Amino acid sequence: MQFSAMETLMVALLVLGAGQWIVHKVELLSRLNMPEPVVGGLLATIIVTVMQVSGISLTFDESIKTPAMLFFFGAVGLAADFRLLRRGGWAMLLFAVLVIVLVALQDLVGVMMAKLMGLDAWYGLIGGSVTMTGGHGTGAAWAGVFERDFGLTGVSELAAASATFGLIFGALLGGPLAMFLIRRYRLAAPAHGAAVEDAGHDEAETPRPISSASVIRIMMLLAVGVVVGTVAAEEFASVFRLPTFVWVLFVCIVLGNTARRLWQVNDATIDVVGNTALGIFLAITLMSLQLLQLVDLALPMLAMLLVQVGLALAFITLVTFRLMGRNYDSAVLCAGHCGFAMGATPTAVANIQAVTQHHGPSPLAFIIVPVVGGFIVDIANATIIQTFVSVLSG
Repeated sequence: MQFSAMETLMVALLVLGAGQWIVHKVELLSRLNMPEPVVGGLLATIIVTVMQVSGISLTFDESIKTPAMLFFFGAVGLAADFRLLRRGGWAMLLFAVLVIVLVALQDLVGVMMAKLMGLDAWYGLIGGSVTMTGGHGTGAAWAGVFERDFGLTGVSELAAASATFGLIFGALLGGPLAMFLIRRYRLAAPAHGAAVEDAGHDEAETPRPISSASVIRIMMLLAVGVVVGTVAAEEFASVFRLPTFVWVLFVCIVLGNTARRLWQVNDATIDVVGNTALGIFLAITLMSLQLLQLVDLALPMLAMLLVQVGLALAFITLVTFRLMGRNYDSAVLCAGHCGFAMGATPTAVANIQAVTQHHGPSPLAFIIVPVVGGFIVDIANATIIQTFVSVLSG
């Protein structure tokens, strides 16, 4: 069965709707903050695989996938407000450095393990920061690069599976790790006012409603960013070998911060447009997966991912917690670091919310984690991955 672009979009939206319904109905999935596109997409993957085994082949038109991916990364760039960097001070800078160090270690360990198990080094990057820190969006984007430029097979499937694995562990381990540190070192939340949890937000910055005008404005910026980033990727391909989505990310960072000086940028609109684009991208990616190609790589990748979980826990406990001050705020930051070192920024925020609800507020964590996890880690991750790609391909 061959699906056209519009039929593929229809199926993708049905997959997203199914994911929303399942997450809403299954309390465990909701508690783990599992992304709705991933839940619906994996269900679609299983159904498609069963149909393939039964002799029914489904082929989807993936022409919409790349524009959706670029719009998502463009939205990440537009949301990168440089004014937020001043609020975190030196603590934010130190935390960002620690996050970057762990990203580099994830790729180093992944490449080493891949070589030890007789796999191409590229699989080590997929089992490294590409999916551990990058999550589903970055994993699927780089999988396309590896498949196109280096002839690997089954990378999209591995990226989706690895990102899901990391997301689950990031959600499961972040809160318990912080609670262990709090009890082990008998930490207590600093004395603050009742509403201190929202101290990271400027009181003057009240959320503005999403309107057709704000959507058009954001879509305009994203369209410009995607076109300029795509052209830049083609023009500078011989000088800087960066994936198109990285160029789009950088261009949209400039556009977003420039636009904030000219008019009010509605961040809620950016979130809605970006998350919608990511949902469509993930749905099409996951429902197009070929799970049968994963059999030979399943056990080596599982071993690699388990080592990555151990690495993240050891680094966050022994390095992040100690260097960030060995206090209550640092324990909460560890929950956030665990969230996006093995999952995604929403998981990180959910982790620190769970900890602060039980043990008291941490304004510093609510300032640092969204900013570092929201865009600093994406920029650093893209740069580090590209460095490894350049070294390995050279």
